[in-house]
Amino acid sequence: MSEDKGTQEWTVVVNDEEQYSIWAVNRQIPGGWKEIGVRGTQEECLSHIDQVWSDMRPLSLRLAMDAAG
Repeated sequence: MSEDKGTQEWTVVVNDEEQYSIWAVNRQIPGGWKEIGVRGTQEECLSHIDQVWSDMRPLSLRLAMDAAG
């Protein structure tokens, strides 16, 4: 049986392209992603992402666009 969404603990993860997601803390973080130190309920983690992820373009695209002028 899976845990209730309200009691499951989540962690905020980010990849090398500075894209954010959440992951259940009782599962292994997939390759290419790392924890940023924010844990809580699903709603708390998603709220944190809403606050910090203001530009959803991948890092490589942002850098290419900046270099193009």
